[in-house]
Amino acid sequence: MELLRFATAGSVDDGKSTLIGRLLYDSKAIFEDQLEAVERLSRQRGDEYTDLALLTDGLRAEREQGITIDVAYRYFATPLRKFIIADTPGHIQYTRNMVTGNSTADLTIVLVDARKGIVEQSRRHAFLASLLRVPHLLVCVNKMDLVDYDESVFTRIREEFKAFATRLEVSDLAFIPISALHGDNVVQRSLNMSWYEGPSLLHHLEQVYIASDRNLIDPRLPVQWVVRPTASTLPDFRGYAGRVAGGVFRPGDEVMVLPSGLTTTIAAIDTFDGPVEEAFAPMSVMVRLAQDLDVSRGDLICRPHNQPTVGQDIDAMMCWMADRPLAEGDVVALKHTTRWVRAQVRHVHYGLDVNTLHRDDSVSVLGLNDVGRVSLRVTQPLFYDSYRRNRFTGSFVVAAEDTNATVGAGMILGAD
Repeated sequence: MELLRFATAGSVDDGKSTLIGRLLYDSKAIFEDQLEAVERLSRQRGDEYTDLALLTDGLRAEREQGITIDVAYRYFATPLRKFIIADTPGHIQYTRNMVTGNSTADLTIVLVDARKGIVEQSRRHAFLASLLRVPHLLVCVNKMDLVDYDESVFTRIREEFKAFATRLEVSDLAFIPISALHGDNVVQRSLNMSWYEGPSLLHHLEQVYIASDRNLIDPRLPVQWVVRPTASTLPDFRGYAGRVAGGVFRPGDEVMVLPSGLTTTIAAIDTFDGPVEEAFAPMSVMVRLAQDLDVSRGDLICRPHNQPTVGQDIDAMMCWMADRPLAEGDVVALKHTTRWVRAQVRHVHYGLDVNTLHRDDSVSVLGLNDVGRVSLRVTQPLFYDSYRRNRFTGSFVVAAEDTNATVGAGMILGAD
């Protein structure tokens, strides 16, 4: 079954957690004991209804404040698809958590309160989803029950958001009016909005086409682990395990190993379920080569006539996630695919106002939740593509050298 990863975004109290709770409840994806616990907690809090947001708001502080703080992941499936949901926080203080949840998403749901319309966080999250190259953007106008299911309210918000989206790089944009509290247009079409002729939310999630979103042109396999047999009864072999980051690999293909530049052919491709005749993103595989080459963790297997860029000078858009600001001259640890290197910030070109999308050339440091363009110099060459071309080989994370805590995420820019 095909897997769809999607994330929720939007302003505080737009109903993100309630929507996911309703989606899980109406699709029969929660257990009875989970529902009983939520019902019991709702009664203890004095709620007049079962608060389905409690299914995802698991932290005590989240339940006390009624907001999402951490990224909550939930899993469910229908006969057509498997889903991984990332419920991300809406508060501006936790923008970094929103970036984390959307970094691997195939689709982002931006919730908009029908009473408030498009607000600052709606624009911020839509822009960040666009910056992270999430292929599909779905705007759900929530709480339609509080505006008497008025079609004109939905139309006004839709047109306003479309005007803003013309300044973003969004290839697929859709709109659905919903009421997460009452389940209107979540799993089933709503009788209260007969004027809406589109699909329900679940139907859209089941049918959105994602097969063409992955890069199947540029073969890339970052080596994560060198596999050797541990039992004497097994035949002697050397395999190279990792997650395919792009393109298609088949036994018999001529491949090149970077950074050595040595070439050979693929002898076999194995998975947990046995050998396969082809491997493509995002499969986890073990590749056996026809010749014994010096291949280590952090190396990259590609095609000789389709190689990534190799370099030590990186130009990237950076999302900074730490309280301590990032300034020119700072040295950090950088993880790109399976390769760790040290990096120095050579120059902060500008900051980006995520509300107006204007550049601020006076910015010389990036603070918490800031987005800006930086130039980095790394200690060892990286094998990368532009983020626009490949989200896996075009991205990296940055860690503080003293604490090893993740402090930033970057998207590599390219000539294209």
